[in-house]
Amino acid sequence: MKPYAPSFKEGERVRIANRKTLEAFRRSWKHHNPLQPHQLEQAEAVATVRRVGIYHGGDVLYELNEVAGVWHEDCLQRAEDCA
Repeated sequence: MKPYAPSFKEGERVRIANRKTLEAFRRSWKHHNPLQPHQLEQAEAVATVRRVGIYHGGDVLYELNEVAGVWHEDCLQRAEDCA
């Protein structure tokens, strides 16, 4: 991924990664906006991107309509790629 180039657009449907992937990300990520414990419960949920933001340095962050929290791009994938 290029810095400052989001993979998903506002209004696009995404699927949250599986729980194993989320737990691994939570353990390894030591920077801004860590995943919260309640976010693990949303594993594999499908949601719509409400807002796209970019953290200083290029990390893309997402807010979703149907689930709470700030989501890192590494924790999301295209919903249609998971069918």
